[in-house]
Amino acid sequence: MTRNMELRRREFLQVLGAGGAGLVLGVIRPVPLAGQEGAFVFKPNEFIAIDRQGRVTIWVARSEMGQGARTAVPMMVAEELEADWEKITVVPALAHPTKYGSMSTGGSTTVRRGWEPLRRAGAAAREMLITAAAQYWGVDRATCKAQAGTVLHMPSGRKLDYGDLVVTASRLPVPQEVALKDPSTYRIVGSKRARLDTPEKLTGKAVFGFDFTFPGLLVAVVARSPVFGGRFRSCDAAAALQVKGVQRVVRIPSGVAVVANSTWAALQGREKLVVEWEEGEHAGLASPAIDDYFRRHSGLEGRVVREEGDFAAAAAAAPTRLQAEYSVPFIAHAPMEPMNCTADVRADRVEIHAPMQSPQGAQEAAAEITGLPLDQVHVHTTLIGGGFGRRLMNDFVEEAVHLSKALGAPVKVVWSREDDMRHGFFRPASFHRVTGLLDAGKKPVGWHHHIVAPSISVQLFGEGDGRGNPDAVDGAAQIPYRMGNIHIDYVMANTAVPVTWWRSVYNSQNAFVNECFMDEMAHAAGADPVQFRLDLLPADSRLRAVLQLAADKSEWGKSLPPGRGRGIACHACFGSFAAHCAEVEVDGSGRLRVTRYVCAIDCGQAVNPDGVKAQMEGGVIFALSAALRGQITIAKGGVVQGNYDTYEPLRINESPEILVHLVPSHLPPGGVGEPGVPPVAPALCNAIFAATGVRVRQLPVSSTSLMRSGE
Repeated sequence: MTRNMELRRREFLQVLGAGGAGLVLGVIRPVPLAGQEGAFVFKPNEFIAIDRQGRVTIWVARSEMGQGARTAVPMMVAEELEADWEKITVVPALAHPTKYGSMSTGGSTTVRRGWEPLRRAGAAAREMLITAAAQYWGVDRATCKAQAGTVLHMPSGRKLDYGDLVVTASRLPVPQEVALKDPSTYRIVGSKRARLDTPEKLTGKAVFGFDFTFPGLLVAVVARSPVFGGRFRSCDAAAALQVKGVQRVVRIPSGVAVVANSTWAALQGREKLVVEWEEGEHAGLASPAIDDYFRRHSGLEGRVVREEGDFAAAAAAAPTRLQAEYSVPFIAHAPMEPMNCTADVRADRVEIHAPMQSPQGAQEAAAEITGLPLDQVHVHTTLIGGGFGRRLMNDFVEEAVHLSKALGAPVKVVWSREDDMRHGFFRPASFHRVTGLLDAGKKPVGWHHHIVAPSISVQLFGEGDGRGNPDAVDGAAQIPYRMGNIHIDYVMANTAVPVTWWRSVYNSQNAFVNECFMDEMAHAAGADPVQFRLDLLPADSRLRAVLQLAADKSEWGKSLPPGRGRGIACHACFGSFAAHCAEVEVDGSGRLRVTRYVCAIDCGQAVNPDGVKAQMEGGVIFALSAALRGQITIAKGGVVQGNYDTYEPLRINESPEILVHLVPSHLPPGGVGEPGVPPVAPALCNAIFAATGVRVRQLPVSSTSLMRSGE
């Protein structure tokens, strides 16, 4: 394994399950604010600083890509700090190997992994400020409390602003054990807060990766092999160099870069470039061959990842046996902002500005390429115009670093939409065969799920995910229903198509299979789909509450006109529990319209309820786009789709009404960005069946006829 692959593997494991961010807590002495002579800063840890005016600066070590990290993180810190919310300033943290713990933004970890350490960071600062005030007044510390950016002496009503206390507080030792607030006293966490990054986005002041620039910055685009695994053979750059503004044509490991003084010139120069590629063994690869490959592998015995009871014996005795096959395609991330990175490699330092989900991975990759130590690689994470897991890979960062090193000048590498669609990484395709058993009383007594899919972790790292199970079974091995006899197995079927994590990863496809086939079993049993699930869920399952809530709020059981239907689905992942009820209309010609989604989520303590709702709404639109139209097809060894005309997202006029309901809770937070995605497709397909009698077992739905007679 190369060092670079080892770094990526470690980042992946941190995202999936490592503990929260590590804090460096020690005695911090007063330090002057830059540009303010004699202005002292109280900085008790790496996340917080307070100046003499009482302004609080909070460093956010996770990327902001629309999910609200730069609001939720400050809310957690400010709650325990008892800060004045109007005096909060948020600063994105520079990449550092250890200072902030894992800085990777993925796996819905920002809030749930930061919940304990970030609150403790705020609480430690609060306690130091209280001690400082008590010392100033010469009173018993127990008679003082922090309150909205001040310390109050309760018997006398005297107050001191935090800014008045920073010098004294900075001379105190940092407490190692602090009491956290009771949830009943929260005034920031759990309240609706406007996103702190919204004003700059509305005024155009926000800096995304594509916005970052400075005079003299060179721009480059890269020509890459159109075939997976293709290699450079030769290049004729004469015509490209004749394009006005083109400066250089440079070979880098991923292809041939055209460097110019503007994006337009670089793109025009690339059009004139003549590159010959050694296409290699994958030149003839196409989607039908991949489908056949999966189906052939489905005949192999899989690795058993969950075994309960004796499915074979139950199958021999069960009077009713159901079986169905499901398949899902490769899917692109397709963020609005394509990949880009600005790098400036110098003899003694590297500066990187990019929209990335793994800044530590970028720092380590740049150090490896340049040979410089990590502390001389400065990685600045800009705002991100969509990530969904794609930006956990740092291939676009590596291109910029290689190129700047070769040029000896700062350069921005930009990807076009077509570059992004055809040369990225994709959610794996998969094939599933599911068998269900019903006894004489139509009660479910067996479940067998046979999965054939590529393994992301094996393709990227040459090994499993570090948790004992293949990664491709996530969301399948954890099926929550009690059926007595459960057998789940997996056959790895890797292909040449590069894959990586996509919002909710394998849960998106395994929940589709689980929840669609649960509906098939309910129909065969003559049972109501909601009650059928409730009867199989343990009494203490948190899924029960969200399932019932979604059903109640959607008026489940209320009759609908012909051609309309409701479908339900639920799923647990990333520490949260979600259920969706979809409503659809299908007219006589088979035209489908999705009219409404009612969503329920139990994510434990909701830090910002508005943020949770926004993530659920975004998850529905994201997953519905994929379920209706998302499909990457392969021909001649490469990706066919190139832009939003051939990989079409849901339009605003096609979007359903989305209603989100939160289960009140003070349990530790679960994830939010990803758990809302998995139930979307199965709820949709179950609603289609309710409206038409047609089972959808292959995504996207547009590839399935809705005009067939009911089953």
